[in-house]
Amino acid sequence: MALPQYKKDFLKAAVEGDALRFGSFELKSKRISPYFFNAGDFYTGDLHEPIMDAYAQTIAESELGDAFDVIFGPAYKGIPLAATVFYALIKIDRPRYRKAAYSFDRKEAKDHGEGGSIVGSPLKGKRVLIIDDVVSAGTAKRQAIDMIRAAGGTVVGIIVALDRQETLPDGDGKTSAIGQLRKEYEIPIISIIKLDNIIDGMKGVISDADIKQIEEYRAKYGASD
Repeated sequence: MALPQYKKDFLKAAVEGDALRFGSFELKSKRISPYFFNAGDFYTGDLHEPIMDAYAQTIAESELGDAFDVIFGPAYKGIPLAATVFYALIKIDRPRYRKAAYSFDRKEAKDHGEGGSIVGSPLKGKRVLIIDDVVSAGTAKRQAIDMIRAAGGTVVGIIVALDRQETLPDGDGKTSAIGQLRKEYEIPIISIIKLDNIIDGMKGVISDADIKQIEEYRAKYGASD
């Protein structure tokens, strides 16, 4: 199945802006990956627009499109994502999303002024969609879920830019970090693109040698969930 244009635009911008790179990269897991993605590199107008549009389109077309009241961005990368993707959703369909809201957390609770650790929309009684760049081990997402629940919100799902479709380093050899979170919390987790999309979308764009290394990496570490 061909990728929608907004996903193609996202991939193109990611490669041109070096947010998606190919080579040899050591991950936190100590695995040596033939590719690396960093949403923090989308900091110019040319690059920022395609990723925000891709997040918004992915949300609007998914099962989560009408299932949330608040987009929540965990500090730090999630903060600009929550604000700008919320704006992109309004631009796509203002009547549909004009009553939605966004919020994010502080790393350290504020003890003056309005106080607390949540900035933006209150979460109590709200259906909350968490937005972030990737899921690595899932630790940060668990912390965000606990924070939202403590504030009285209900987490209805998570959206990330990239699903690496990769097994957990200390897992059963079959389950990915995203798969583990889905099973643990029984919530949908969606992504703009997956590793399979990178392989298919980059053929003819990057070298055959790079494609082969990514395919070998997928064969070795690919999740089956």
